[in-house]
Amino acid sequence: MELLDNQITYLLNSLQDNVENEELEFKGAKGGFPGSFWETYSAFANTNGGVLILGIKEKHGQLKSDNLLATDIDKLRKDLWSGLANRNTINLNLLNNDDVKSLQVGDFYVLIIKVPRASRDQRPVYVGHDPYGGTYRRGYEGDFKCTRSEVQRMFADADLSRTTDKRILKGYTIEDIDNESLRQYRQLFNIAKPDHVWSTLDDLHFLKQLGAYRRDRVSGEEGFTVAGILMFGKTDAITDDECLPNFFPDYRNETSINETERWIDRIYPDGTWEANLFQFYLRTLPRLQSFLPKPFSLKDNQRVDQSPAHVAIREAFVNLCVHPDYKAEGSLTVIFKNGTYLFSNPGTMLVSQEQFFEGGESVCRNPTIQKMFMMLGPAEKAGSGGAKIMEGWRRNNWRTPFIFERTRPDKVECCLSMQSLIQPEVLEELNNRLGIETQKISAQAQTVLALALTEENITNERLRYVLQLHKSDITTLLQNMCHEGLLISDGYGRGTRYKLANRISRDKVVVDTANVDSLDCNVDTLGPNVDSSKDNSRTDTGDCIISVEAQSLLKKQRLRPADMERLICEVASEWRSIQELAQILRKDKSYLRNHVLPLLISKGVLEREYASIPNHPNQRYRRKIK
Repeated sequence: MELLDNQITYLLNSLQDNVENEELEFKGAKGGFPGSFWETYSAFANTNGGVLILGIKEKHGQLKSDNLLATDIDKLRKDLWSGLANRNTINLNLLNNDDVKSLQVGDFYVLIIKVPRASRDQRPVYVGHDPYGGTYRRGYEGDFKCTRSEVQRMFADADLSRTTDKRILKGYTIEDIDNESLRQYRQLFNIAKPDHVWSTLDDLHFLKQLGAYRRDRVSGEEGFTVAGILMFGKTDAITDDECLPNFFPDYRNETSINETERWIDRIYPDGTWEANLFQFYLRTLPRLQSFLPKPFSLKDNQRVDQSPAHVAIREAFVNLCVHPDYKAEGSLTVIFKNGTYLFSNPGTMLVSQEQFFEGGESVCRNPTIQKMFMMLGPAEKAGSGGAKIMEGWRRNNWRTPFIFERTRPDKVECCLSMQSLIQPEVLEELNNRLGIETQKISAQAQTVLALALTEENITNERLRYVLQLHKSDITTLLQNMCHEGLLISDGYGRGTRYKLANRISRDKVVVDTANVDSLDCNVDTLGPNVDSSKDNSRTDTGDCIISVEAQSLLKKQRLRPADMERLICEVASEWRSIQELAQILRKDKSYLRNHVLPLLISKGVLEREYASIPNHPNQRYRRKIK
């Protein structure tokens, strides 16, 4: 039985305290407890948690009920607890009684199971006996089996008493230390801590106190550590196979670049400097802070040049240095473009995004490197880095920072934009798009609409850091805005994204966004106020004028690749977001993102506005100008 709209609404409303901030997956259970449940349980636990609903199956975007009775739910519940207690089934039980609930929807029942995110010392959570063959994580396409190296990194993160940066390197001597880097560090150290007892030590003993050189009390082995060489070492010492051969710090200023220049300023290992972590910090941080407005305030009759925004950038940069998984694929990358900072480092987050931004819990993958920065002042063991970033941006009324967690390869991206959230031009654009006076709606609704416009789509989780509301209150706000026709929802659970609705105006013709996936979606040809003297051989679709030939292609149920390419080239004569392309072409965004656009980019037909950041939240596409 296919679920009715009112039943789906009731189900999701009943789950709103759990669902909107979680992954959500439906599984059929007509034939008994689904075997694939445990793979998803593992994936949710090893990623960000999630909610499984047994008794409903999803196919081609349609939800269908298994028509389970109360007795069926009782059997499923018993099978669940039995499996959780069986180490042959799953290695760890993360659930308690409050995480498992039944719900009646109409004449049938479902079993709702909330799987929490496993802590870093609980991972990996795996199916069966073998962690290397039964560990899963959650990705864009669903559950995927982890590779051996991914599982090994989970085990390493679980035991932070033996971190990578403490490892003693074989064959390294004081000759592998860059003397100038050590001299500059000691100079800053003396300024930060002028009376510290370490100031009188010779270089080697000073390095020992920092953890750059250590002796293992059990084995008796001693030598320079990964942290010491990474922070103060020469380039060839760092990139030796014994240390971190893939280390590649990279800063780029991509503001106002033209078609022949990919950046206007760059810092990377080009052979002109010893590319260690400390030198990267010294050279890059002043550039990043130079883009910030200079404050003017006095303290003890002295001018203060460090604003909360300067502190926020410093904290974001230090986080970039102390939290990466340096063994993972990828490099430290900092990009500044048009008022936006993007910090990217390899690895996964050891705490949830909520814990990071709220602060109070310090979990560091590289505690020795953290200690080295802490001795200079710009790092603490109080878990306050995320809170300082948020405060620095909030003081300036800039768009709230947010974090992306990517997979394959694993990396964490922190995005900080200096754009004001609600600018006059944003309100004007909203008024034009929606046909209303945006200034007359609530401030919270204005904020939601502004984000939906500037970031293409939004989620409940994103809004939690912007509105400072409980997720259930945000859910209610979003549902009301959808009901009022201001937003359109797409997906379920944590995957639910809300996009700005388009309203048909008198002087513009737009695609009905409620039916963008329908091949039968109608496009009005001319509005009543269109000047009849104009060329009627072209149609205005939103703000896109398309030819009669393109109109005929849009009416076809299936397009040849050549026709699709011709159509996109006409539509993308100017920069277009994937949302705009989906609306105009009446194609699913996932289909365009995963199949069409990558092919046209590889052929050189299209180009990305943010060429170096394929997954940039504001990514747009345009026909490549030859």
